[in-house]
Amino acid sequence: MDTQLRAQQRASSRLDSSQRSVLPAVPTAPRVHSTRRSAKAQLKNVKLSSSVQPSPCRMALPLAAISTGASVEPLLTPEVLEPVPANISYEPKVAEMEEILKERDACGVGFIASLKNIQSHTVIKQALTALGCMEHRGACSADDDSGDGAGIMTQIPWKLLKKEMPQLNELTTGVGMVFLPNNDQLEATCKQILENVCAKEGVKVLGWRKVPVDHSIVGRFAKVTEPRIWQVMIEGKQGQIGDELERELFLVRKLVEKAKNAELPADVAPDFYICTLSNRTITYKGMLRSAVVGTFYRDLENPDFEASFAIYHRRFSTNTTPKWPLAQPMRVLGHNGEINTLQGNLNWVASREHDLTNPIWSGRESALLPLCSASQSDSANLDNVAELLVRTGVEPQEALMLLVPEAYRNHPDLVKEYPEVVDFYEFYEGMQEGWDGPALLVFSDGKRVGARLDRNGLRPARFWRTRDDMIYVASEVGVLGDVMSNAENVVAKGRLGPGQMVCADLQSGSFLETAAISRQVAARRPYQQWLAASLRRLGELGDSSFLNEPMYDSATLLRLQSAVGMGAEDAQMVVESQAQTGVEPTYCMGDDIPLAVLSDKPHMLYNYFKQRFAQVTNPPIDPLREGLVMSLEMRLGARGNLLTPGSDSYKQVLLDSPILLESELQAVASDSVLGSKTFKLFFQVGAPGALEAALKQLCADVEAAVREGCQCVVLSDRPEASGALDPARAPIPALLAVGAVHHHLIRTCLRSDTSIVADTATCFSTHHAAMLIGFGAHAICPYLGYETSRQWRLSSRTQSLIKAGKVPDISVKDSQKNFKKSLEKGVLKILSKMGISLLSCYHGAQIFEAYGLGRDVVELCFRGTVSRIGGMSLADLQREAESLWAKGFPERAMSKLEDYGFIQSKPKGEYHSNNQTMAKLLHKAIGLGDASRPDPAAYAAYQQHFATAPVAVLRDCLDFASDRQPIPVEEVESAASIMERFCTGGMSLGAISRETHETIAIAMNRIGGKSNSGEGGEDPSRWLQVTDVEPASGSSPSLPHLRGLRNGDTATSRIKQVASGRFGVTPEYIMNADQLEIKIAQGAKPGEGGQLPGQKVSPYIAQLRRSKPGVPLISPPPHHDIYSIEDLAQLIYDLHQVNPRAKVSVKLVAEAGIGVVASGVAKANADIIQVSGHDGGTGASPISSIKHAGGPMEMGLAETHQTLVRNELRERVVLRVDGGVRNGRDVLLGALLGADEFGFGTVAMIATGCIMARVCHTNNCPVGVASQREELRARFPGAPEDLVNYFHFVAEEVRAGLAAMGYRSLDEVIGRADLLTQRQVKLGKTDGLDLSFLTTYAGPAGRSSTRRSQEVHDNGPQLDDRILADEEVMRAIQREEVVEKAFEIINTDRSALGRVAGVIAKHHGDNGFAGAVRITLTGSGGQSFGCFCVKGLEVKLIGEANDYVGKGMNGGEIVILPPANSPFKPEEASLVGNTCLYGATGGRLFVNGRAGERFAVRNSLSEAVVEGAGDHCCEYMTGGCVVVLGSVGRNVAAGMTGGLGYFLDEDGSFCDKVNTEIVAVQRVVTQAGEAQLRGLVQAHVERTGSAKARAVLANWEAMVGKFWQLVPPAEKNTPEVNPSVAAEVARAGAGAKVAVRA
Repeated sequence: MDTQLRAQQRASSRLDSSQRSVLPAVPTAPRVHSTRRSAKAQLKNVKLSSSVQPSPCRMALPLAAISTGASVEPLLTPEVLEPVPANISYEPKVAEMEEILKERDACGVGFIASLKNIQSHTVIKQALTALGCMEHRGACSADDDSGDGAGIMTQIPWKLLKKEMPQLNELTTGVGMVFLPNNDQLEATCKQILENVCAKEGVKVLGWRKVPVDHSIVGRFAKVTEPRIWQVMIEGKQGQIGDELERELFLVRKLVEKAKNAELPADVAPDFYICTLSNRTITYKGMLRSAVVGTFYRDLENPDFEASFAIYHRRFSTNTTPKWPLAQPMRVLGHNGEINTLQGNLNWVASREHDLTNPIWSGRESALLPLCSASQSDSANLDNVAELLVRTGVEPQEALMLLVPEAYRNHPDLVKEYPEVVDFYEFYEGMQEGWDGPALLVFSDGKRVGARLDRNGLRPARFWRTRDDMIYVASEVGVLGDVMSNAENVVAKGRLGPGQMVCADLQSGSFLETAAISRQVAARRPYQQWLAASLRRLGELGDSSFLNEPMYDSATLLRLQSAVGMGAEDAQMVVESQAQTGVEPTYCMGDDIPLAVLSDKPHMLYNYFKQRFAQVTNPPIDPLREGLVMSLEMRLGARGNLLTPGSDSYKQVLLDSPILLESELQAVASDSVLGSKTFKLFFQVGAPGALEAALKQLCADVEAAVREGCQCVVLSDRPEASGALDPARAPIPALLAVGAVHHHLIRTCLRSDTSIVADTATCFSTHHAAMLIGFGAHAICPYLGYETSRQWRLSSRTQSLIKAGKVPDISVKDSQKNFKKSLEKGVLKILSKMGISLLSCYHGAQIFEAYGLGRDVVELCFRGTVSRIGGMSLADLQREAESLWAKGFPERAMSKLEDYGFIQSKPKGEYHSNNQTMAKLLHKAIGLGDASRPDPAAYAAYQQHFATAPVAVLRDCLDFASDRQPIPVEEVESAASIMERFCTGGMSLGAISRETHETIAIAMNRIGGKSNSGEGGEDPSRWLQVTDVEPASGSSPSLPHLRGLRNGDTATSRIKQVASGRFGVTPEYIMNADQLEIKIAQGAKPGEGGQLPGQKVSPYIAQLRRSKPGVPLISPPPHHDIYSIEDLAQLIYDLHQVNPRAKVSVKLVAEAGIGVVASGVAKANADIIQVSGHDGGTGASPISSIKHAGGPMEMGLAETHQTLVRNELRERVVLRVDGGVRNGRDVLLGALLGADEFGFGTVAMIATGCIMARVCHTNNCPVGVASQREELRARFPGAPEDLVNYFHFVAEEVRAGLAAMGYRSLDEVIGRADLLTQRQVKLGKTDGLDLSFLTTYAGPAGRSSTRRSQEVHDNGPQLDDRILADEEVMRAIQREEVVEKAFEIINTDRSALGRVAGVIAKHHGDNGFAGAVRITLTGSGGQSFGCFCVKGLEVKLIGEANDYVGKGMNGGEIVILPPANSPFKPEEASLVGNTCLYGATGGRLFVNGRAGERFAVRNSLSEAVVEGAGDHCCEYMTGGCVVVLGSVGRNVAAGMTGGLGYFLDEDGSFCDKVNTEIVAVQRVVTQAGEAQLRGLVQAHVERTGSAKARAVLANWEAMVGKFWQLVPPAEKNTPEVNPSVAAEVARAGAGAKVAVRA
């Protein structure tokens, strides 16, 4: 262990102050500050802030002599100074998304606590040991030495400190851990600032202590910003002890923060950081690796450092810019996870922090502001709010409950047993929106220490208790390496499930779990009575009813629709489709129209934004299968004061949905309690500046109304009651109005005093609704959508369709209900793709980025939103709004809406890059249908087609600006060399036909490029060379469905994809890959899952995917083993473990912040990063996802390359790009932006014969390219040589481009963005486009060819290598013999046995091994224990294991049981972690204990027995059998389409926990079912000796009746389920026996 925990450190010298460059002196003259105050502050008589200036009579000098070791000098400063006060105006600062995106992180975390409160150095040593054993959960910078951050929080080591300062009084003294700038003068100035604050505050600085550290072990990156680390001892005011002293020290720290920001330069102030200032706790942390924290801080190795608890934390930051303050633990919390709603949380905090008051602060609350900052991490900001609550007297467990609430709605346990806890959560929802996202939070206030898990349970958390009353909580088990040696001392093992908490009270010695904590907290106040006084339901305001008659005549409706921007497609394909079906419509083939800012067609404002989505740093959520954790509830009315809750805190109205009916809007708008007021949204047409003036007047009017008590602002663009439209008064775009009012109220500190309702004609799609809510609307009445739905149902055309049976006969009411439901479901999907559960958390979070809006628009209406390319000004938007409004006043009466062609390609509609003209030109050029004879002239016409096409993508606005003279093309690298960089996109076999898939693969192999298998596995026959081709015909008996073949062809995809469904991902599949691609997101619908419709699941597809024909196959939105960056690192580790010769790529989709994510991916040891644009995708996707999610590939590629170069990570990874790449110019431009390789998606399909019919999602492709129908596949026209011709043309075009630029190879130009310039293109709408972001040169990036040829990244020494080095093991594998071996295992042995499985699969395939390799292991299995286990590999683990046991298991057997001398009952103990058997395709797992969340998720053929499980058991299962001999959590069998489950239900609670959307629940009703169940239970006893299973078998007749059987539709006609089928099978069997006897 010692070698693992204490890796040899690289020593390097440290610059002292004489060697460092000296910074300019800090001016001591007072700065001039504005004295302007906000009007609201004056109204409320709030003193905003004050700061401390140094006395002008005193110089900032060093206050303590610095000497070696930890010497302390007392201070000779006066007790009271009279500093010069300065009033500072304070305006709430809106959070900037650009700032937030700079830091993303995840971590490993835990704590150790003595319930007896016995302080010892052992606690510190154990914490450091555990921290070292979680090194793999962190990361290092590019120097491989500077950790992303590690640290521990403990009690203050008074014993150690008092040996140096005996006079310290533990009761009255606080200790601060302080980072200071590494500069003598600045250090002195910072100390002076702190002392001046203390003097003014009336507390006494007793002395400074230089913390002894070992500088030599700090890495190169971390050393650049390494601070000087001091401890400061401060004595409180007379009589201050305990909580009162803690509050005083909190005030001092906040005042110091204000003073430093006022007195220090902006670039220096962050270097002065107080880690902790407390009488109880202290944090030792830094940019260090886990293993060296104790070496760096010499105090931690001092035996006199004693504590009764320690929190430890190891950070994995996606960014690599060292920031010592961002290391954790913070002041109250240690956080492992990601807050997805951070921008909204920060804005809401800023908007109401001036209203936070409590008598305990004696009117000094303003000194605590601002509470949060976008420049800090999500963890630091959450810690800031938690700390305020704790210092105000809220216990930390209560603070965490209200900040990170559990999913309390529809929770059977809470509703039945703890209704008071529901009241607690519901009350605080009116005061504090949740901080939503995957999170394991450990916390301490010095009196208690505990842990809280997020509502989804997305981070691992295990805990155990020993006989001597020690409590351990950790992200992993095994961190102390004592699972065997300490087994008899461990009396309990558990885990935190979703929304659960544990807390150790060091004063009382109690250890409480979730139920007890929640009841204790909820019982303190009468929340039920408070709710009754504070909250009304919407139904109490009036009747909620639908209109049955139209509001307008059909002519007026047409005019209004046209005037607000609704086109024919919007009406027919979106609104009417939603009214008919209740779901958002789907389409295919991606988005190939120009960005709104580049288009010459008028667009609604919503189209200038793209939705953000989760990738890598946090997971999306499945809103269909995991809807139990999601909610659309919203509140109308002012927020209450979080620090002083009571029955009069607020008067709010609860909405079940943000989508209001017209009757509900009327009730809200006339409610006297809310004091609602309606504001009309119109501006004067034709008057320059009228839109901006109207917006500012609107903001002023709303502000005045709110000051007068209006708690609900209704913003309405509804025409007058008559329905008459005024050509001189156009509506302000509702999104513009909502955003402007929202941000104006934030700036004036009024935002939390009111709510905003949008009554608008412009909201009729899910994207519109999500944007309005995301930018501040609490509710929406989409009246034009309702009216369109009504008139659609009442139209004669619809009535005719109903009579013909082509449309279901639904009522006018149901058409509106469907429209409303589709918006609600769509909004849920949009917030879920960001990993957000609650709409109240999404509200105001601004999780969008702008493409084409200028700074004036963003500053006024969307402040904080990322907008990197400039674009439309307010004047431009006014012109566009006026041009749309004018369409409502045509010269001739309208008969139909204009068809803009934004979705479908139309002759007079919007330009589509993938059009039929382009397809025909390409087909002619490559010789499709003409024996693959290339036509260079036709390719020239194809090039000219794009040269003269309208501007469609950002790269069309760029041109080459070479610094060299042209050269002959003969001097340029060969086309063959260039084509080696070409890849095709991950199009799955299932979405496209077998003919298309294999033709593409063969073509790519011919040119030396790489095709991509997509999701769904691959037929092993494709890995063999074709040797039976008839040369004359090009046909082969092996591949009779293909044409144009040659002997030596192979149809293997060199890139094999690992997607979230894990279909067909087996050990053999992995071993036959050159590259393995982890698909995090796809361009057509990033953040969403996939579904292959049942009609596309042919017998062949089902065989490859280990499923059943005709059964729909669901791919979850997240990879269930990638909830964070360290989880991705683990999956990369898994794949490298199984196949150490295959490079691993990670596919991301462009969005702002992708560069920081890509840095994390590079640090996670990926070999290749692929950046995809938003415009790809062939399969079915919701229209709003196709149109409104993801960013342009140019932006994503440029940001990724620039960030990797800046972080010195570019040489680690190959960068691949795809997204609408169609020709050589696109390739060359991608190279200049930084790409090493280039992906071709849709255009490769076109080159095989696709004619852009755009019906891929229907299974009706007319040329068999994207269909599984045999008769259509027979029409497939393509041949491999067609594609070869295309890629050869593209490569020659690249060569010509390089020659024209004067360069001889792509190596010379990759990353040379300085060779690009923005073209002077006259756009139809604006002159404000700025593409300087794309033309920014990042600096030298190394040679691309070197990156592409580097070795596969290595996992380092492995337990598997030791196993395989055993000659007997290798002989058994090679000769198919039997061998038995035993080894020890620790938690850092990750992916154990994966490499052994890979070797077996390489020799024998998935199912061919006839021998047996039997391995017995003792200890703690690391993550992914037994991953990709294969037939013949039998593993027994005595001990415990972590997450992902049996991931991808294909065969063999895994048995896990606790040590024999363990005193706990195994059936009550958590023995394995979360997400076990994910994607398993065979084999057996037996666990003598309980499992965590998502047991057997996406299992397709494995069998398993476990003695209890958490939430989401059997989720997405498609086959196999699972037996659970104990209790389970909620949402069992969500998305389960195949396989069987047997669940022992001894307390009668099981049925309430099942998601019955798909499965049926029944008792075991057939002999075959009983035999299957009993056989598995018997096998469990034989493998594990389980006492629980023995008891079941001993009383079988009684116990079998307590089992429930879960039956998906695919299994309803099996003998295990259906008595009739079982009887038929029995009769057939009896008949066969009779025949044999005869």
